[in-house]
Amino acid sequence: MSLRIRLTLLYITLVGGILTIFGITVYGSVSITLLNQVDETLERTALEIIENTSANDLGDLSIVRLPALDLPTDLYVQVWGKDNELKASSPNIRLFTSPLDPGSLESTAPIYRNELIANVPLRVLTVPLMVGERSLGVLQVGSIISVIEATQRTLLSVLIIGTVIAISVAGLAGWFTTNRALSPLEDVTHTALQITRADDLSHRIPYHGSPNDEVGQLINAFNQTLSRLESLFHTQRRFMADVGHELRTPLTVIKGNVGLMRRIGETDEESLAGIENEVDRLTRLVGDLLLLAQAESGKLPLDKRLVELDTLLLEVMQQVRVLARDRLQMKLGEIDQILVCGDKDRLKQVMVNLIGNAISYTPVGGEVVVGVGKSGSLARLTISDTGPGIPAEDLPHIFERFYRAEKSRTRSRDGKGFGLGLSIAYWIVNNHGGKIEVNSKVGEGTTFCVWLPLAEGNCIEET
Repeated sequence: MSLRIRLTLLYITLVGGILTIFGITVYGSVSITLLNQVDETLERTALEIIENTSANDLGDLSIVRLPALDLPTDLYVQVWGKDNELKASSPNIRLFTSPLDPGSLESTAPIYRNELIANVPLRVLTVPLMVGERSLGVLQVGSIISVIEATQRTLLSVLIIGTVIAISVAGLAGWFTTNRALSPLEDVTHTALQITRADDLSHRIPYHGSPNDEVGQLINAFNQTLSRLESLFHTQRRFMADVGHELRTPLTVIKGNVGLMRRIGETDEESLAGIENEVDRLTRLVGDLLLLAQAESGKLPLDKRLVELDTLLLEVMQQVRVLARDRLQMKLGEIDQILVCGDKDRLKQVMVNLIGNAISYTPVGGEVVVGVGKSGSLARLTISDTGPGIPAEDLPHIFERFYRAEKSRTRSRDGKGFGLGLSIAYWIVNNHGGKIEVNSKVGEGTTFCVWLPLAEGNCIEET
């Protein structure tokens, strides 16, 4: 059974139950009210008759002024003696000599009962006439209740017909409402099936209702999930293509050198050196990929301790001067004593990646300026160069793995980079609670600014 049918049946059941309870309550209240009015009339009439009834010294009943009582035409009175002899009756039933309620003549307490006499429904009150503890007879007062029963039947018919109509309308309204409410879910199912069949994540679910209701929020979340999956799918596909491209070049070189040595029939030192270089390149590529995979899966712990950022920067400067040689100038800008809480090896890796990237892209005669300072509660590490700069459209993507751009920093010109260095640096800085900012102008140069929180008192000192 579909959800639409279940919701409609539930709606019908609730409405039907409420209307049934309401109908029973109304029917019972009206019936009780009408019968109470008749019972009050019967009781009032019985009291008037009892007040005009007396007994002689022998204990026989005598009825006085009974005909003078102002009795309605639908009200009947009988007085029976103790020997079940009819002593008196109202003028409108003088010819009727049977008791109005035969079963109650022996009753010792007032009792109301419904009787059917000659197909005429009566409400009969039977009252024992007592003197002390001695019974003198019985008074029976009856009233026709045909109008009450007709009213009850009419009311019952109206309630039943009204309930049936209301349930039918409620069923149609419930079906229409649930159909309208659940139709977007059919769009979700249809879109999901389209994606499954066509392997196309570009589909989105249209929704014309309020975006703030439950269905709107569900569809919005589903569309956001599709967008995220589409982005991840394209990223994965591009990543696989990039990895294949990066592997093809060194493997081609290795295969060519092996083929050359096979043709000449002897070991060639230059070919072996080329093979060794390409193997080293593949090793670095696999190492960087494993590092990123461990980082993204949370399996790369950081050994955070107190780190003197200025001292670490000076160490890195000594190491990278070999890369610069006499081709460009390495300058030390602002330098301040800075303590941060972080993993020394990983922070050094960030510096080496960023400074080495700046050296690789700075032309002959240019300069690279590095510095470290503080701003408020943050440490600031800057690396500036006079290279070709990065186009504005490429800046949002430079931290993506294997991102390619004509003058992007994701690939060094010496063939040693793979576009992974900036991705690794971004992850390390981000997991130290910091961020990396990039400012660049084409033809003027680029500045990387790394922000890290200053060390607090709860950081472990370096040993």
